[in-house]
Amino acid sequence: MISFEDFKKIEIKIGKVISAQKVEGADKLVKFMFDIGEAQPVQILAGIAEFFPDLSVLVGEEMPVVVNLEPKMLKGHESHGMILAVDAGGKPVLLHPKEEVPPGSVVR
Repeated sequence: MISFEDFKKIEIKIGKVISAQKVEGADKLVKFMFDIGEAQPVQILAGIAEFFPDLSVLVGEEMPVVVNLEPKMLKGHESHGMILAVDAGGKPVLLHPKEEVPPGSVVR
């Protein structure tokens, strides 16, 4: 259990996928660039490549991302957040707002 105060520290925003490409030399990693409503896009890596053979279908999609995690190096690339998804029997199901919202919208 975590306190409500701890939960409030997690910053979740809606990110819009600008680009998605497989990380060379990695079977599962995808390097995303997200518009989160700030001046610079945010790079986030996710281990979902095996479930999305055509990454171009993800470009333009909006999804919730945690944007205040400490950066982490993965296969020589720095990840600045985490995509939120449902684990459905080992397969990630991406979450999307029911209607389009501005990138950077805060998830509460």
